[in-house]
Amino acid sequence: MKNIMGIYAAPHGHWVGDGFPVRSLFNYDRLGAHHITPFLMLDYAGPHDFEPTNTPRGVGAHPHRGFETVTIVYDGEVAHRDSSGGGGVTGKGDVQWMTAGNGIVHEEFHSSAFAKRGGRFEVVQLWVNLRAADKSAPASYQSIRAADIPRVELAGNVGSLNVIAGTYAGVSGPADTFSPINVWDLRLVRNDAVTLIAPEGHTTMVVVLSGTVQLDGVEAVRDAELALFDRAESDIHLAADTDAKLLVLTGEPINEPVVGHGPFVMNSTEEIQESIRGFQAGHFGNTPATLSE
Repeated sequence: MKNIMGIYAAPHGHWVGDGFPVRSLFNYDRLGAHHITPFLMLDYAGPHDFEPTNTPRGVGAHPHRGFETVTIVYDGEVAHRDSSGGGGVTGKGDVQWMTAGNGIVHEEFHSSAFAKRGGRFEVVQLWVNLRAADKSAPASYQSIRAADIPRVELAGNVGSLNVIAGTYAGVSGPADTFSPINVWDLRLVRNDAVTLIAPEGHTTMVVVLSGTVQLDGVEAVRDAELALFDRAESDIHLAADTDAKLLVLTGEPINEPVVGHGPFVMNSTEEIQESIRGFQAGHFGNTPATLSE
């Protein structure tokens, strides 16, 4: 069994723009980049019920460089557009995977249709670091539809696992990644259990979005809490006290310096300064004038 290094609760929430009420379950400043590499941050937006409006809520154009953002929509709709030409509406069960690479400008709002009808909104956004050699990659965008994400039914009818990235039980997810990572959307049935096999040597985290889960029979993890495991060994035993919704993340560590400043994550202060100058000079491009929904 993997040893549990720590269990962490989210701090008080905050708003990103006027459309994303988030709790930062982890970030590289709080937990230390060397502990969570190749992951950098995870914001859990919602669940939150929005009233109908004619003006979509969200966050306007802003830059990123040096990493990837992975947005998983559990409820609601997110409309995205960026300077690489990527964009569209990500709905329930869909995932958008944006590579900031050598620089991108993007914006994210609730879709017009969701804004007008209102309702439940629940989204996770994960930041994944890029190796130094990949930080100069051209910006790009992957739109991954729910229908294209393979679902694995777990033995004994204890739940199911959607493979967004990486592999599980020989089933591969649709996301293209720069380094070996697994992103598994896991659902467990109350009073049932499963043992997952995580690659030995990977950073491994279990995020409980809802429900209560016992880890290895010794620790309970509840709503909006995170468990971080040692990289040695492979097995993780999860027993659900309630129906539970979880996100399991594993990744091969990137053993390189991490220097971050707001929307930029690079390897040195000089590269951060270069990123700021590049954005100010317009090298990251602009978002398109319109978004087709």
